[in-house]
Parts: sequence; C-alpha cells; structure tokens
Amino acid sequence: MLKNGKFFIPPANDGSDFKELFKRLAAAGAGRPLGSDGFPAGPWTPELLAEAISQIDSNRAGVDLRTVQLWFQENEKGISTANIRWLARIFGCDDPVATSEWQMELSDAQSRFAARRRESKNARSSVAPGVPEGPLTAAVDDVTGSRAELARETDIKRPDRRFGLALRSEALFSRGSPLNLPASVFAGATALGFLSYITGIHSATYVRADGVVKQVGFLWAPNWTFLFMVLLPLFFAIVIELLHFWRYEARLELMAQRDKMESENVWARNVEASSYTYWAVILICVLFAGLFQWIGVCLIPLMNGGDDYATSWGTLAIVRPEVISVPMSIVFTALAYLYMCLCFYLFFAGLILLHTIVHDLWKIGEASKARPEVEHRHELDQLSLRVMRGIFRCTVLGVLVAICMKAQSSYLTSNGENIVDWLVGDMSSALYVHKDVSNGFSYRMPTHYSSLLVAISTCVVFLVAYIRLSVGRRYRMLLWKMSAVVGLLVAAYLLIGAFAGFSILLGIGVLPAIYGLFDPAFGHGERVR
Repeated sequence: MLKNGKFFIPPANDGSDFKELFKRLAAAGAGRPLGSDGFPAGPWTPELLAEAISQIDSNRAGVDLRTVQLWFQENEKGISTANIRWLARIFGCDDPVATSEWQMELSDAQSRFAARRRESKNARSSVAPGVPEGPLTAAVDDVTGSRAELARETDIKRPDRRFGLALRSEALFSRGSPLNLPASVFAGATALGFLSYITGIHSATYVRADGVVKQVGFLWAPNWTFLFMVLLPLFFAIVIELLHFWRYEARLELMAQRDKMESENVWARNVEASSYTYWAVILICVLFAGLFQWIGVCLIPLMNGGDDYATSWGTLAIVRPEVISVPMSIVFTALAYLYMCLCFYLFFAGLILLHTIVHDLWKIGEASKARPEVEHRHELDQLSLRVMRGIFRCTVLGVLVAICMKAQSSYLTSNGENIVDWLVGDMSSALYVHKDVSNGFSYRMPTHYSSLLVAISTCVVFLVAYIRLSVGRRYRMLLWKMSAVVGLLVAAYLLIGAFAGFSILLGIGVLPAIYGLFDPAFGHGERVR
C-alpha cells in the first residue's frame, strides 16, 4: 500500500509483542520510500532507521544509534513512550490517522512485551506492586541499556588517554595550525643563532696544533643552522600535510560506510599501538642523544680539557677562552642540546606517524581486496600514490639531515679552513690532483653514528611504504625513479670523506633529490598538492 510516497503496512492487531512486531515491519521496510521501479526500497537497518527518525522536524533531540540497534537485537530491551511516537511517525508514513493507529498498536505491543518479560522474570522482578511496568521500564531500557552498551564499546575502542605520549605526540602534528610546529622549530634555531651572536661564537676560528686555521662558528655549522632552519621545518610541514590528508580526507573516503567517530577511534587505536615505540624514542633522544652526549662531548671537556673530540663551537672555550668563557659555554651548549634532542624526538615521531599511515592504508587495502564493493581499486591506487609521494619527500629530507650531520663532523676533522673550502678543495683534489684534504688526527666522531641512525630510520619507512603500498603498474616506473634517487643519496651520504672527490658524488646525489622535493612525480602526471 502506498501512502505519501512510502510503503505503508496497516496495523494487524494480531497480539504480537513489540519485538515480534518490530522485526516484521523492519524486514518489510514499512515506512521507507518506494524505489524508482515502484517497489519497496528494502528492509530497515539500524543506521537508516536512526537517520530517518532524527530527520523528523519536530524531533530536535533525534535518537541514538545504539538505542535503535537494541530494537533489532534479541534482548529484553523495550521502547520508551517518546520513541514510540517517532516510530509511529515512520510506520505511519507521516499520515496523521495512520500515525495515531500505529502509536496505539506500538503501545499495546510494548505493554504485551513488558508483561511477558515480567512473567519470565517472576521473582527477579523488582517492580513495586501497583506500578505499571511497561512505559517506565521501557524508558529505562532505552536510556540505561543504550548507555551501558555505549560505555562497554567505548571502553573497548577508546585508547588509554591517561597520559598517552603517542596521542599527545600525534596531536602536535594534527591539531592547530599546520604552521605551528615548523615555525616553532625555526624559531628555536633562530633564537640559538641570536645567542651565538651575543656570546661571540657565531663566527670564530682557532689555530689547530698542525697550524691549520679552522672556522668553528655556530652559524658555519650546517647541522645547527641549515638543518634546523630549513630541513626539519620542511619535514614537519610535509608530515603534517600528509597526516591531515590521510586522517581527515582519504581515510573518511575509504571508510564511507562508517561514521566519523568510528574512524577517529580506529585511528587513535592505531596511533596508541605504537606507544612503546614513542617511549623508546624519547628515552634515546633525551637521555642518550641529549644528556649523555652533552656530558661526554661538551661538559667534561669544558671542565677538564681534552682533545678526544675535534674542537667545535661548543668547546671553543678550551682553546680560545678570550672569546667565550667556560660557564657561558656550558649554559649555551646545554640549551642547544636540549633543543636538539627535542627536535629529533619530533623528527622520529614524524617517521612513526608515517609508518602508521602506511600500515593503516595497507590494512584498508587488504580489507578492500576481500570486499571489492567497499572501494574501487583505482581510487586506492591514487591514494597510495599520494601517500608514497609524501613519504618520498620526507625520506629525501631525512637523508639530507643525515648528510648535514656527517658533513659537519667530517669537516671538523679535515684540513679545510671552512666547510665550503673543504668541499671545493675535495672536488679540486679529484679533478686536478691537488693536495689531500684529510688529516693525520684521530678524533672520536659520535655524530657519524647518530647520523647513520637518522638515515637508516628514514630509509626503513620508505622501504616499508614501497613494499606495502600498491600503486598499480602504470606508476611502477615512478617508484623506480624514487628508489634510485633515494639510493643515490644514501650512497653519497655513506661515502662522505671516504675518498678524494666524494663531493662530486654528493652533488650528483643531492641535485635530483632536491628536484624530487618540488616534483615527486618527476614530470609524470599531476604535481603533488
């Protein structure tokens, strides 16, 4: 029967209780609009029915999805008087007379359901004599039953947020303006640059024991200037852009059949799953790379003197106390190393988030293979390509960070007067067989080790993305180009200072890498957004 363009079923008055009546009507799709072919659109689902009730103009509060789900389930939960009114509107197809008839039918069915439940409970029933159980108990069922179920689901789905280092670290990338984190890192490096001017170590030289004049000023060290003022802000900006794209756009598109709250909960669980990794990283960065390295490389040499490490701006007070005093050097290096270890924690946190995105996309892709109707393969390939481009750009920046660290460390042990003269001299020694730019001193170089950790960690994320993300055959050549650029850049990093002329290979590796930052598609297809 048709009523107001919807499929109408009149009340049967057959003595059914609420559960029996509701199951029959929901399966028939009573109250649903007819399809284009004139046939019923199909049965009700909890989501469709909850949405239809919430769209009733006079129903400002709507109805909770979990409450509707309880109506569909075989349980002892009934329906409240208020919800009987809205359900009657649905089954009555917004016709006043039919709605009134269905309201009486649903009320009688609920009373029969409550009576049968009361009989089954017998002595367990706590309802006082003379108090009608139907409407009151049904209202309590709708509210308490729904809240209890929601609480149980929330306890299962929601990650532990008591402190949540993983979630708080992720929030630094995903909350607020995308400019906040890059600007903060840039501001910290700028502040250290101003302090170096104030203390007089922004540009300072000293004469080594073999007579070589070395430039060891703070502003001449690329691992403290270019790294923190250019490379890391760019890295954070790309991670933030990719995270926002995945979390708020791509993920919701792939999971279109689920609500936004569920998607957020699943993402939060994925982030929290790496909680131990975040704690391990912050322990290594703050305790070892920060505190212990500062004590061993700066504090002890400044207090006791020593030549185990090459002289830098941090230990300049040992050889040139007239430029900066030891106490001033201790304070400045402590601030610099604190800033450095926090920045590198954020750097590794960004790599963990990139891995989380890859793992999340891979799981959704595997699920879509089992359920092809969820998403088209082409759309998944496009999203995978977008993620792969972002990870490639982050990988290039990560390896460039490692290059800055190793290059500065190698320069301090060389015969070059400054880092530019050292690189130019190395290139000349290979082309024109000039004098060797190495030296006979043997120094400890902990930065070589820490830069290797940075390079390896960055490349591991790229390798995982390369293996897990399928981007279709038409983009295989692009992946090969990305891999070749990364491989060449890593080779240039590993060979810094290994032989005369390494700077030529370094230039060959850096140039295509920089081009890839601007055009990760390498001239094929659309530019990355």
